[in-house]
Amino acid sequence: MSAEYSKVKIGKLKLKGEKSSHKKHKSKKRRVEDGSNSSSKNSNQDTVDHGGWWHATTFPEITGSVAIQLGYAPIYVRALDNGLFTAGAPHDQGDGPAPEEVLTAVPAGDDHIAFKSGYDKYIGVDGKGRVVGRADAIGPREMWQPVFQDGKTALLAANECFLGIDDDDNVMAESTTAGPEQMVTIRSNVLRDCDKPKEIPEEEKGKLRDVEINYVKKFQKFQDKRLRVNEDGVAVLKEARTEGYLHEALLDRRSKMKADRYCK
Repeated sequence: MSAEYSKVKIGKLKLKGEKSSHKKHKSKKRRVEDGSNSSSKNSNQDTVDHGGWWHATTFPEITGSVAIQLGYAPIYVRALDNGLFTAGAPHDQGDGPAPEEVLTAVPAGDDHIAFKSGYDKYIGVDGKGRVVGRADAIGPREMWQPVFQDGKTALLAANECFLGIDDDDNVMAESTTAGPEQMVTIRSNVLRDCDKPKEIPEEEKGKLRDVEINYVKKFQKFQDKRLRVNEDGVAVLKEARTEGYLHEALLDRRSKMKADRYCK
């Protein structure tokens, strides 16, 4: 392993011109919470902007159908029928990668990945530093190591150089350090658990007034079986459903009517 790569792995994948900030801030907990919400919204928008292809930021997420975005523009590594790779054409906002830009990621060890092109060939690097897809099986030259640091990603080839492009838009692995030209975004369209639609309970199907009646029936404590339903409008419940606290709002309304056996 080269000394240059050791430095990259241990240090940060820092872009030229970046400045470190040493300012201290108050209300750290609040800042972290606000940042988390903002990060989630930005992540969702980023996925929408790229046609549903989300940003893989950990090793286990790189599996199945993936695309390698070059830098931060909507440009992907594109396979050619001669086994070479080039930078594809820029995509419009909301579009995902083209079929020639979709690869299949296969785990190849604890920290290595192999990629297969749409031509059913594994992708490696040749003696000239060119990224090529001509292998029928995974060998040492077809193993890639994703390097993650501070939200940035680079791909280390078997020749200990990072994937990037040259002046002619050919995909190469020539640089022993990870600079701006070697930054990539690995995108996946594999369905994540967080993306799977949640099953709606029977009690919550239908109009909100019916939903409230269903829960009153389920939790009421009166022997006479007469329903005690809050007569206020459902505007509050509409907002609660949208914001994700419908159960809490329904419980609050039942407690006001003393119509829940679990409420004092």
